[in-house]
Amino acid sequence: MIKIKPTIRKSPLALAIGGVLATTILSPAAFALQNEIEEEEVRSTERIQVIGSRIRQDGFDEAMPVDIVLASDAASQGISDVAELLRAFSAAAGGPQATAALSTALLQEGGVGAETVSLRGLGANRTLVLLNGRRIGPAGTRGEVSSFDFNVLPIEVVDRLEILKDGASSLYGSDAVAGVINIITKKGDGGNVTVNLSQPFESGGEQQRLSATYGSTFNRGSFRVTADYNLQRELTKRDRSHFGCGERYVFDAATGERADLIDPRTGATQCRDLLWGQVWLYDYQDDFTDDVNRPGNTQRIQYDFDGVLGNYVPPFSTDPNNPYHIGTPSGWYPVGYDAASDAVEDYQHPFFGLTSLIPRNERITLFGEGDYEISDNLTAYAEVLLNRRNTDVNGYRQYWGYIYNSNFDFANFDVVEGAGNPLSQGWTGANWLSPTPITDHSGSGVRVDYYRFVAGLTGDIGNNWYWDLAYQHSRSEGTYKTQIIWNDSINDQNFATESCVGTVTSVRGVPCIDIPWLDPEFLRGNVSPAVRDFLFGEDIGKTIYTQKSLEGFISGDVFDLPAGPVGIAVGFNYQRDSINDTPGDAMRNGNAWGSSQAGITAGKDTSKAFFAEAQLPLLQDLPLAESLDLTLSGRYTDVDSSGSDTTYKAGINWMLGAGFRVRASHGTSFRAPALFELYLNEQTGSLRQSLADPCVLWGTRLDEGAITQRIADNCLADGIPADYGGGAISATTVTGGGFGLLEPETSRSNTIGFVYQPTFMRNLNLSWDYFDIKIEGEVTNLGGGDIVRQCYNSLNFATEPLCNQFDRDPLDLRVSEIRGGYLNISSQVNRGYDVRIAYQHDLSFGRLSLTAQGTRQLEASRQLFETEDPEDRTGEFGRPQNVGSLTANLMMDDWVFSWTGRYVGSVSNHIRPFR
Repeated sequence: MIKIKPTIRKSPLALAIGGVLATTILSPAAFALQNEIEEEEVRSTERIQVIGSRIRQDGFDEAMPVDIVLASDAASQGISDVAELLRAFSAAAGGPQATAALSTALLQEGGVGAETVSLRGLGANRTLVLLNGRRIGPAGTRGEVSSFDFNVLPIEVVDRLEILKDGASSLYGSDAVAGVINIITKKGDGGNVTVNLSQPFESGGEQQRLSATYGSTFNRGSFRVTADYNLQRELTKRDRSHFGCGERYVFDAATGERADLIDPRTGATQCRDLLWGQVWLYDYQDDFTDDVNRPGNTQRIQYDFDGVLGNYVPPFSTDPNNPYHIGTPSGWYPVGYDAASDAVEDYQHPFFGLTSLIPRNERITLFGEGDYEISDNLTAYAEVLLNRRNTDVNGYRQYWGYIYNSNFDFANFDVVEGAGNPLSQGWTGANWLSPTPITDHSGSGVRVDYYRFVAGLTGDIGNNWYWDLAYQHSRSEGTYKTQIIWNDSINDQNFATESCVGTVTSVRGVPCIDIPWLDPEFLRGNVSPAVRDFLFGEDIGKTIYTQKSLEGFISGDVFDLPAGPVGIAVGFNYQRDSINDTPGDAMRNGNAWGSSQAGITAGKDTSKAFFAEAQLPLLQDLPLAESLDLTLSGRYTDVDSSGSDTTYKAGINWMLGAGFRVRASHGTSFRAPALFELYLNEQTGSLRQSLADPCVLWGTRLDEGAITQRIADNCLADGIPADYGGGAISATTVTGGGFGLLEPETSRSNTIGFVYQPTFMRNLNLSWDYFDIKIEGEVTNLGGGDIVRQCYNSLNFATEPLCNQFDRDPLDLRVSEIRGGYLNISSQVNRGYDVRIAYQHDLSFGRLSLTAQGTRQLEASRQLFETEDPEDRTGEFGRPQNVGSLTANLMMDDWVFSWTGRYVGSVSNHIRPFR
């Protein structure tokens, strides 16, 4: 961060202070400012505070790996959001990020529409975000809120982003494990109105923004006010032709030619997104007769909506003398038992096109800041931020129930006329059924109201001491609405043997209506108003997160060494966080069919910290040591929920000469579990069987080398057949907090870097920085797939505790429920290096600037348990090994021409062998 003494607002240096940071700014304007400062030889003794240190210095000397991104560069790159601008930065581009688009498909921390940023792929709750050097509280919905949501701050407010790519917990607190992002807002006089329209060549995904800002400086103070309206319109799958068909993209291993199935009804590649409308079959013919009429091993029966299905697959062949044969009404056909019948399965419904790829996101923001000089040595300042976000997501889904056919007496396990369900006329045989209709009643909406205010005092004591005291209060109040299917409407009728008319549902107590499970039109999503009202509803939950903090420090020079003054800073921080997430009634009592279930997540925590920093100039003006500075910092932190610990950091800044610099640091951190990691209350989700169960087709996968012999042996010992195809229904995952069990994380961070700015070519700057971060006892939510995998990969399978964390359904052997939660795992390691080259050259017609930056990730490994080998995820989807960018700018008088290219290395989504 940069902080300027109150009097500096009036000096020429204040107008050019951004240029002092130019050697790390990805902007041609920054180079220009730097040169102007050097040419003018500003003779000011004013000192500034920069990000990564609480001690004021004469200027920014690249002692730490800090990069600066100017918000004005975003427009030239077609970027209109702060989070998007940060994600393009290489320290963030190499790891998975939580985005509004991602939230349309997956549950993520912060809820639907949240936009957070994670440095080094270590998670957003390990990246500290500051606003003008002060902590800014989180925002979002649902129980997993802990990180700053960049939706609350429009880019029109921002002047620049300062990114410290090094751990800084000893100065800033426990969540600065991977680094610090400091957002600096605009200052100065004057105002402007900005209208921004982004229109893709095709409709969908349009963005409109209207902003107005005005600032003024008067005799003893200044202020600036900004208002912003931003609308991101929805982009759906039907809006883009390349999303119109979910092809399998299969290739023949021998010839390399495409081998996707061709749907003979269209003559085109079969589109595969989500099966719909089939009746799933649970057949018991084998228990009664050797003469079965089930072709292959089919589990699905499909209706011929187009009247042509019989041209490609035959119907069931029945024997009137065999009552155990599967019997259906006319128009129904078995599918999915071989390639030909698989090619005509209905995989992609027209509802597919309604699915949101980018949600509709509307934001309204008001931001104000100001300062007033009470006296020559005392200044008061304040900030106010108000934001409202509305996010809407559309989708579609399957749902299903269980129904007896008309003559299968499951109680006596025999075929008896009239013993089944009278609503299943025409469906006969030794079987029961699971109809799977489709619906577009699967959307959600979020409204988040956020406010934050800061009030502070700052001033000087004498000529060498500077102090700052600030109070910050933020509150996020989010309401989330989810379209649900009533669980009691479905479960009350499962395996019924008679009509439910005349009864009421077991939870809501509303009059029951028979669900027409076997009606083809119902299966294809055409639901009558009465049945729709009976099946579908909405559930509304509310999340409130508040953060209050008081922080103060004092900084100055204590004495002089031969190489210069020794500077110190000491300070304190008091912070109180609280969360109260109350899901809707249906989510809490489990009456939302097939949806996440959660209890009330409520908790609070208080932390107290004291910190100190010292900067010692060791050498000055010597051979191979133009300067050598040592920086030491330490922090004592006490957290009510997690105890106390001490962290430290030591760094050197060694200027050898001729423009060559070495910078290095070693530090530790202590991160107390976030509130949701402690108090999350029984949240449920779903996981596909192929991801949940390593025993699916374990015989074939063992031959292919996709699983180990140990996993295969344990699957066999558990009674899973080698050709087990997996269940049709996703596994339910249950996640809870770890209060009373979780320990704080500890970590260490090492960096070493080299900077070269030759004295004979001041317009060239090169840097290389190596980073190595290791987190011990990392707090993580052990996923359902990890729990089941570790069970079957255990050397002690019979007594492995993780095997008690999931259940299998006795009917089809599928993994039915996995009980996970937050726990401390062994470790996570992230290693790699950053490279940056910046060059500027004056031409006869303008000024050319080139900036290239890149990150190579050497390791991104995680070790769940000490008995396991680490799993390196480098190069997997979401974690490319190499990322980079190149920016070229040509400035000609009042014109700027920009070109930006970004590189993301190859990744793989190949599921690695279970090890």
